[in-house]
Amino acid sequence: MGDWVGNATKKGWLTSIFELGAWFGCLYSGFLAEIFSRKYAILMNVCIFVVGVVIQCVTVTGGAACLIAGRFVTGLAIGAMSVNVPNYNAEVAPPEVRGSLVALQQLAITAGIMVSFWIDYGTNNIGGTGKTQSDAAWLLPICLQLVPGIALGIGILFMPFSPRWLVHHGREAEARKVLSNLRGLEQDHPLIELEFLEIKAQSVFEKRSTAEKWPHLVELTPWNTFKLQFVAIGSLFTTKAMFRRTIVATVTMFFQQFTGINAVLYYAPSIFEALGTSSNTTSLLATGVVGVAMFLATIPAVLYIDKLGRKPVMLAGSTGMFICHITIAIIFGKNQHQWATHKAAGWAAVVMVWLFVVNFGYSWGPWYVLIPSPLSPPFSSIPNAVNPISIHPPIPLLEKNKQTNQTPNHSGSLSAWVLISEVWPLSNRAYGIALGASSNWMSNFIVGQITPDMLKRITYGTFIFFGAMTAGGAVFLWWYVPETKRLTLEEMDVVFGSVGVARADDQRMRDINREIGLDDALTRLGVGSPDRSDSSGDEKSRSPKREMKI
Repeated sequence: MGDWVGNATKKGWLTSIFELGAWFGCLYSGFLAEIFSRKYAILMNVCIFVVGVVIQCVTVTGGAACLIAGRFVTGLAIGAMSVNVPNYNAEVAPPEVRGSLVALQQLAITAGIMVSFWIDYGTNNIGGTGKTQSDAAWLLPICLQLVPGIALGIGILFMPFSPRWLVHHGREAEARKVLSNLRGLEQDHPLIELEFLEIKAQSVFEKRSTAEKWPHLVELTPWNTFKLQFVAIGSLFTTKAMFRRTIVATVTMFFQQFTGINAVLYYAPSIFEALGTSSNTTSLLATGVVGVAMFLATIPAVLYIDKLGRKPVMLAGSTGMFICHITIAIIFGKNQHQWATHKAAGWAAVVMVWLFVVNFGYSWGPWYVLIPSPLSPPFSSIPNAVNPISIHPPIPLLEKNKQTNQTPNHSGSLSAWVLISEVWPLSNRAYGIALGASSNWMSNFIVGQITPDMLKRITYGTFIFFGAMTAGGAVFLWWYVPETKRLTLEEMDVVFGSVGVARADDQRMRDINREIGLDDALTRLGVGSPDRSDSSGDEKSRSPKREMKI
């Protein structure tokens, strides 16, 4: 690889080209998922992923250009699947366990990062660690990507279509059959009928919202679907109230990346080497600890975020990350030319990097957990963090205020994504979060590109820069971003100056519920109508659990 590893700018491109591909993948993901189905979109992207890995594998004979091209292609697939896979999981999962599955997915992702770091550590010694090191030391981790990729591709072939996608495209009989098989109940079972009607209500709501705003895009043709993505996102900039929400979503994602988390995850071995670790092997070992720290820090965030609130957790994490950055900068600045005689200082800086990752893990959290599609049905298709239906425990659609018109209980997601999911009214939510996802990927690309040059040119100033950006993110949160915990959608309208939007969405959904027979189905089950207003304040009494065989 030669110059592509030694040259800081080229090293940045070698890393960040993946994120650039992922940004493009995020943009086309919704189109594929809506036109070809979630299932086939995943399968298509698995094929793209495999092609990208194969291109990377021929780098030995094809040169660095193959690695660059291969990383861009795999980035396309990962960006798209970071949307499609969570959506598919949420759409086929029973409401009773959907939040738990989102949490499990989050832990699986951080566990995957941890395992990948230790694989790199384990393969580093193949052929030695100097000039005798074999190409297998870096080719083997690349090739191992094929194992989970192919497993996903084979597995998805045996999975059903999303029942929500089927309903949205008029294949209702097939949707009932899929729900029946997924839940282990007969098609005429009352609970299957109830879930089917909830899905149908969500689909009708989306279509009527589209018909009201963009009547020329109602027909589900490929061209209309493609245009709707950009028209809907463009509408988020047309009023002051929506623009304020857009600022919250995009700038929050910008600051999430500019805390420097992916600078650490991408360039941890280089950072630890700069901090005086004695060998590449030691740097990789320290990097493995980063993965463990991230994984462990994720667990309390999964369990407690909804109890503590979004802003307090994120502000606490920002404070911790800022202290870590500044401490590293001080240690680095004082000892960068004398690490050999000040090894304790080097290890103190390494520990601060680990603590930085811990502070990020419990607060701003892994960006990659939930990235919704702007073209998927924006309510049922998205996991807990962006679903306007509080589904853990499951309750009927949009029960007034104290139930589903309240911002949802996010048992399976972390603060930054929770926050940007809650600031939108129902009819704009999917598109708003998609815009936030785009901001996140692009910021990720920029951080990956600039970090090697910063480490080379301004050394410890890199940590001062990310510390200042982290402080800027905290100021932005404190000054501009409202606390969204437990606010109703109507209350969110008041905060952002768009009174009436959520109430109109709520009324439209109530009308649909009555029209398609969802109210009657709930009454037959003895649950009650979603129009009822319960002022008891007991959420459990208002949210009866459905006993469903799964």
